[in-house]
Amino acid sequence: MNIVVCAKEVVNVSDIRIDPKTNKPMLQGLDRKISDIDKNAVEEAVRIREKLGGKITVLSVGPSEATETIKELLAMGADAAVVIPFQNTENYDAVSSILAGAIGKMESCDLVLCGEASIDLFSGQMGPRIAQKLGIPQMTYAKKVTAEEGKVTAERDLGDRQVTVESPYPALVTVTKEINEPRLPSLMEILGAAGKPVEVWAADTLAEADNLAPRVETVAVKGVPMERKNIVFDGELDDAVGKLVDSLAKDGVLG
Repeated sequence: MNIVVCAKEVVNVSDIRIDPKTNKPMLQGLDRKISDIDKNAVEEAVRIREKLGGKITVLSVGPSEATETIKELLAMGADAAVVIPFQNTENYDAVSSILAGAIGKMESCDLVLCGEASIDLFSGQMGPRIAQKLGIPQMTYAKKVTAEEGKVTAERDLGDRQVTVESPYPALVTVTKEINEPRLPSLMEILGAAGKPVEVWAADTLAEADNLAPRVETVAVKGVPMERKNIVFDGELDDAVGKLVDSLAKDGVLG
């Protein structure tokens, strides 16, 4: 099995603060990490390789500094990584074209695994876009994946129902956070990751120039201001609870 896992380096969203003067998120100087759900995809890839054998390659489009961040996934069990420097990671068309071009450049690929979405933008578009550009079947929102010789089966979580689908190889699967618990690498695995190959490929060798140009313009990204009423209900507990319920009903929170 030749497995490719697409992973994205993101800012730690729990550290994001909003500038009170501009309502814009302050992103400068924030720690960066691999998007959480992409770690679930790597964990699933390692489990499949343990069952069927093969090789796991991690692909990442983003800042060149990701060559260091990606080593966490190598420590988890990936065999090699390819980092493709590209700044405008909000350009879904460009990033999906680059990733599809990189996968097509490889000798062979049986299975592509992605997180269902990245924790920063959470669009859920990348996996389906890659599958469309590669012309291969896609199975999204998989909460369980069973890889066998000749086919892969996925149990999909669609909210109000569960659907089981299967596909021959090659195929692309996006996984949910509930699919597994990513392993914590040991010290020896962390040290061993330093010796695994990390290549850097140029984006313009993987996609046509027209596909790298942004087709959507981001006008602004702003936080939503929220002001609390800061109402305190004094008195006996039963009276305070009654006043709270009346206030919530008046505001339309309770029917």
